Amino acid sequence: CTVIFTRLATRDLHKPISILFCNLAVSDLFTSFSGFWISMLFITNPDITIFGSKDMLAPYALYTTSILSTIYNLVSIGIERYLAVAKSMRTRFRVARNHSIAVVFISWVLAFFLGCLPLMGWNCLQAERSVSVLYSPFCVNYLIFIAVPSVVLAFVVPLFTYLRIIIILRKRKLRMQACGQATGTYKSAESQVARTSISIWLLALVSYAPFFAGVIFDAANQRCHVDLYPGAYIFRNCTATLITITCLGNPLLYTLKLRTLGAKLKALRCSANRVRACTI
Repeated sequence: CTVIFTRLATRDLHKPISILFCNLAVSDLFTSFSGFWISMLFITNPDITIFGSKDMLAPYALYTTSILSTIYNLVSIGIERYLAVAKSMRTRFRVARNHSIAVVFISWVLAFFLGCLPLMGWNCLQAERSVSVLYSPFCVNYLIFIAVPSVVLAFVVPLFTYLRIIIILRKRKLRMQACGQATGTYKSAESQVARTSISIWLLALVSYAPFFAGVIFDAANQRCHVDLYPGAYIFRNCTATLITITCLGNPLLYTLKLRTLGAKLKALRCSANRVRACTI
């Protein structure tokens, strides 16, 4: 909420990256609300969160939608940062405000469609054979369908984009050295991007890897709910806690350092113009 109110109060939403940051905060807010909804259901009627019920479809669907939206936002931010750094080197494409709005719209439509599939009929309220043990009444095949692509996106795409940014910065630093110019800005930007990208990747790994492991466990498990109580459900609660920690960590990683990152990128663009002039 602080991130959203700050963005609206400073009128900084004309920047493409600010739109993505604000949308990420909205996704995290939805994740927190849906997680709170599930927690209240567990407090009032814990059996339905263990054995499954029709009442769990809506909160689980909202929870899935918000998590998918968060993952899509993280991927979009990584791609936008890559284009912001690389545009002066290899591409003339510039991310505009309309592009960010379109990305936000597409992300939410896709997240809502995939997240609400159980409400449209892809659930195991009637079929007990393929029901998920940890997330009843979701089906195991549905969890695999949304978990595998999402985990690949959350791990591979940000890792690739931020590694490419570091490589580009290093190449520019070498060109600046060849021109006999100072490279302090590139060294500082390279180290900052490296620290931020490692933090982003580790946060995603710690947060979503246990959930993915739980889905794999669900697919390989042949035992019933009672046999797995309480250990498996303690693990499920821990995965939900880690995802909530991600919602708290995102503002620290993306928002509080935005001004510093913006200043670095502005300095890099000015330096890139000097590099092209030197090359010519």
